[in-house]
Amino acid sequence: MAKRLVVVGGVAGGTSAAAKAKRTNSQWDVVIFEKGPYVSYGGCGLPYYVEGEIEKKEDLVVRWPRQFREQGIEVYTHSEVKAIDVDKGEVEVYHAQEGQTRRYPFDALVVATGARPLVPPLPGRDLEGIYVLRTPDQGEAIRRELESGNVKKAVVVGGGFIGVEMCEALARWGVEVTVVELLDQILPPMDRDMADVVARYLEEKGVNILTGHGVEGFLGRDRVEKVVAGGEEIPADMVILSVGVRPNVDLAREAGIQLGSTGAIAANQRMETNVEGVYTAGDCAEARHIITGEPVYIPLGTTANKMGRVAGTNAVGGDAVFKGVLGTAVFKVMDLGGAMTGLTEKDASRRGIPYSVARITARDRAHYYPGGQRITVKLVYNSETGRLLGSQIVGRWTSVKRIDAVAVALYAGMTVEDFSRQDLAYAPPFSPVWDPLLVAANKAVR
Repeated sequence: MAKRLVVVGGVAGGTSAAAKAKRTNSQWDVVIFEKGPYVSYGGCGLPYYVEGEIEKKEDLVVRWPRQFREQGIEVYTHSEVKAIDVDKGEVEVYHAQEGQTRRYPFDALVVATGARPLVPPLPGRDLEGIYVLRTPDQGEAIRRELESGNVKKAVVVGGGFIGVEMCEALARWGVEVTVVELLDQILPPMDRDMADVVARYLEEKGVNILTGHGVEGFLGRDRVEKVVAGGEEIPADMVILSVGVRPNVDLAREAGIQLGSTGAIAANQRMETNVEGVYTAGDCAEARHIITGEPVYIPLGTTANKMGRVAGTNAVGGDAVFKGVLGTAVFKVMDLGGAMTGLTEKDASRRGIPYSVARITARDRAHYYPGGQRITVKLVYNSETGRLLGSQIVGRWTSVKRIDAVAVALYAGMTVEDFSRQDLAYAPPFSPVWDPLLVAANKAVR
C-alpha cells in the first residue's frame, strides 16, 4: 500500500510542497486539504485585481485542482482540517459542502496553514464597508463596491506594503484616500528616511497620511461612515484593514507541534518540526535570517514557495535544505517603487552591530538619455569588517529591482568593497555608466 503525504493548506507553501513531493517520489499518494474555494493563487496580485489592472479574480489562480489531479495529487477544497493527531497519524477534516467530518491517515504531514490578518476588536468593526484583503473573494467584494461608484472616500488602516499598494488601487477608482498608521512612519520595515521619500510622493499624489494615529473605532449606522483615530473623525465610505498578519498556528499548537520565539512554527533547515514526520512551510513557519542567524517571521510568497519545495522533498524521503531569508521585498505605488533586503539601519542598531550607512541619490539613466528620474539607494554595512548588511531603494518603479543584485551580494557575504567591483550592465536607457548601486558602494568604500 502506498504511503500518504497530507498537506494542510493549499496556497503557496502547501501546493509547492505537494507538487515537489510528487515529483520527488511518485510512489507516494499526496493529498491537499484547503479550507477555501481556491488553491494555488497569487495573493500578492490582489491589490492589482482590485485596481482593475487584472481583469478577473480567476486570473490570479496559478493552478486549478484538476491540474493537480492530472499530476496525481488529490485536492479537496472547502475542506478544513479541524485536528491533527500526531500519535495516530491522522487528520480530522470537515468537508463543508457535504456537511460531513472524516478522518484521514498520513505517513507524513506538511502544515502550511498560512497566516491570518490582524483584525483589532474595535468598536464598530462589524459595520458594512470594512474589509481585509487576503483572498480572491475578499478582493472581489471590494472591487464590486468600487465599481458601484458609491465609494468617494476610503481609509486604509496600516501603512505597510499592502496598505501602500492599496493607495494606488483606490486612487485609480477616483477615491480620496487617507492612510492611518499607528507608528511614526509608513512602511515600518524600512528606515524612516527612506519611508519618508515614499510618504512625500503619496502626499503629492493627493493621499492623506496620518502617522502616530491609532484607530479607536468606527462610526456609522449599518455601514461605516467615519473612522475615529487620534481623536479625529475621518469620513469614510470604505475601510481597508491592513495592519499585518499573524501565523495561523492553532492546529499546530493543539497537536503539540512546537512554536518558535516568533510565534510561528519552529523548524530546522529541512523544514522539519519537533514531531517526526511533520514538516511546515509558508506563512505559518518561521525561518532563519541569513545575516544574523536569528529566527525571524517574514511572511512572503517567495519564501513560502521555497519552504514548500524543501518540505515536500524531505517529507517523501528526499534531501533538501532551506538556507534562510533576507526579507527581500519590492512594491509599487503609482509610478514609484520601493525595495529592501537584509538589515536596515534600525535593525543593525537594535542588535548592537557596528554599522555605517552610504546613501546617495542619482539618476536611473544616463544624464543625456530622455526620461531619467531620481533614485535613492541606501547601503548599510558593518563599519568594522565592511560586510554588506542590507539595502533599501526608492525610485521609479521599473528601476528598483536593482535590489536583487544586493540580495545576491548579501547571500555571498560580500563586503562593500567586493560589491563596488561588480561588473554591472550599462546602457544609457537603463543606467548611467556608474550604476547607482556602485555609486553607493564607492561612497561606502571612501
